[in-house]
Order: sequence, then structure tokens, then C-alpha cells
Amino acid sequence: MKDFPRKRCAVSGFTLQLALIAVILDLPLRAEQVSLRAVVTPSTVILKDGHPVTFAIHGFIEFRSLSELFPYIEAQTLRWDEADKRIGQELLRRGIESRVVSMTDERLFEALVTHTSEELRQAIAVVKEPVPSGYAEAFLAVQQKWKHSLNCWSASRSIPGRVLSNWYPIEEGIRLYGATYDSTEHLWQAAKYHPDTTVGELTELIAVLEHKDWNPWLGRLDRDPQLYLPNAYAVEFLRHNLAPQRLRWFDDELRRHGLQPSDGARLSQQRTRTAFRFSAREEKDFWGDLADVFHLVYTFSLPDDPIRKTLADHHFDAVYLTERKIGFISEQFRSLMFEIWKVKYLQMPRFREVISSIPLEIRLEHFLNDGDSPDIPIPIYVEYLNQIRNLARNPEK
Repeated sequence: MKDFPRKRCAVSGFTLQLALIAVILDLPLRAEQVSLRAVVTPSTVILKDGHPVTFAIHGFIEFRSLSELFPYIEAQTLRWDEADKRIGQELLRRGIESRVVSMTDERLFEALVTHTSEELRQAIAVVKEPVPSGYAEAFLAVQQKWKHSLNCWSASRSIPGRVLSNWYPIEEGIRLYGATYDSTEHLWQAAKYHPDTTVGELTELIAVLEHKDWNPWLGRLDRDPQLYLPNAYAVEFLRHNLAPQRLRWFDDELRRHGLQPSDGARLSQQRTRTAFRFSAREEKDFWGDLADVFHLVYTFSLPDDPIRKTLADHHFDAVYLTERKIGFISEQFRSLMFEIWKVKYLQMPRFREVISSIPLEIRLEHFLNDGDSPDIPIPIYVEYLNQIRNLARNPEK
């Protein structure tokens, strides 16, 4: 709020009311609106609080404007001799969606969904800058999708969208597979650690990863379209998280939380004497990402790579839950999410009521800056979420 000079004079109550109204009207309640024309103009850089609003492909390859995205798309379509040209169209649509469905600035989303498809066509038609083939069609597809969808994530502008996020904190806790957790996210990430794996073992494994040159290892994945294309997010995730500074960050987080070497990694994430010891975000960014690094390195390493045996010795060759051993990238592990949601949305009345209240005309979606998930790809996640809603609305089924 602005500072105002104080004057030594008597004023009436009416004058004070007028002054208060003037102050309220002068407050910067929201950032300036973004026009539809600005959204579709490739060179536009959207600013918020003086900083560019970025978007991403595969969650980690960031851009400030659509015009910055175009050369990346062209390079990817020429990357492999046998690459399908449809790659470019898919990347264009994903880039536009990431640009519009921003995690940090909803003004672009507002501009897109508050205009008609014809107004969108007209705005694109007057763009004077070069655009790739299919530009208008990609924008129209994104607009059509999000006029009839609800983005279910922890910072959703909609309360139901927030509640349907795995990150939503459950005050009473949720009982899953013999233990109580603070949210469904806590179980999902904790399950990636074997019950016997300790914090001390994690520290040792981080040190092993820090002493390896990952460039040749990642280069092998980059060169093989059969590996890279279906696993692009996982490869970019590993490139980001195998960087020395990121590995040091994981190690620092273990120490920052006061975890002891003998502490069990899975047990530490369960609700025991203390509720919400770790936030849902810490579960994803710290516990989840660290486990994903170990599981993915095991998955994508060659059979004779010594790192595979090292990780298997610490039970990162699979997910161990109850008496089951489940492949990390497998249909069986993905289906675990559906089983978790059966408890939250079918057995807990307050959550069942929330998911049941959303009309079937609205599709439940989950979109985070074009990020995916190697353990459960977003399209599968979204299908599960819509299936659970159907079950919640039709108990006889």
C-alpha cells in the first residue's frame, strides 16, 4: 500500500469515507489484462512483476515467447532422419498449451477462454509475423479443450480443482496400505522407497551419482529416437536432476530436515507422531524426484552398467509394496493410483461429494507447464480421474 502524508487538519467522516474509497480504487488489485492479440502474436513476452512469464516443453525446456519456441520445434523435426513430421505439430500444440495454461499467470488463459473461436481466428489472421503450419489449428484446439475442462492442481483457481489434486492436505489423514499419510501424494512418493531403505543409503547413492560423468549416458538416450521420443520428459527430467548442483540440493535437503542416517525413507513420509512433517510439495520435489532419479537411472541403464547393480542392491530396481514387486514404469504401478483414489473418492464422503458435484460436461484435466510423469503419464492419470468421478456419481456400478 502507498504511503500518504499526514496533514494536521480536521476532516469529516464523509471526507474520510471518500478518501478510503480513493485509496482502494488506487490499489493495484491485479495486473493489466493481456489482450487476445498479444497472446497470439509470437514475439510477445508477457511480464509479471517485471519478469517474463516463461513456459516449457517437457517441463524443463523453457521459453519466453512463442517465437523462441519455433526454432526448437524445427530442430526437433530435423533431429532424426526417420522422425515423423507430426512431431512438430504435437510440439506446437503442447507449447501453445503450456504458454496459455500458465502456472504463474492466468491472464493468458482468461484471454483465450473469454473469446469466441471466430474471434481467435480473426486475431491470428492479422498476425504479421511468421508462424509455422498449423498455428491457428493448434490455438483453436487448445481453446476448445480448456473451455470445457477443469485443471485439477494444488493452486487451481477453482476449489474443486484444488481438492482433486494429489497434493491436497487431508486433515484427518488417509489410511493406505497399512499406514496413515497426510495426502495421497505422500503415499505415492513413499511407495517408491523399499521399507528397509534408509536415509544413510540415500546419501551414499547420491555420492555415487555425483562422481559419474552423465554426459555420455544421456547422449546415448538423446541419439536414439526409439528411446527419446516416447520418454522425452523422463530424459529431460534426468538431465535436470543429474546436474551436480541438483544432486547436492537433494543431499542438502536430507540434512536440512534433520533426518538421521538410520531413519527409514518410507517411514519418514508416513504420519506417525507428527502430522505434515513434509508438505505435499516437498513430497514431490524432494522425496519423489530423488526416488524417480534412482528408478529411472536403473531403467535406462544398459544391462552391464555397474550402476544398475548398485541401485538394485538398494531396491531401486522396482517398487516394493506389501508383498508385491512392481516395475517402476509399468501398468501395475500406474494402476496403484486408481486404488489410492478409490479410498479417497469412494470411501471418504467429503471428497466423494466434491468429485461427484462436477458436471460430466466438464472434463477433469491435469496440466502443469507441459510436465509429464514417468511413473504415471498424464493422459493415464487424467483417464483415471474421470473414471473415478463416474464411479463416485454411480455407486451401484
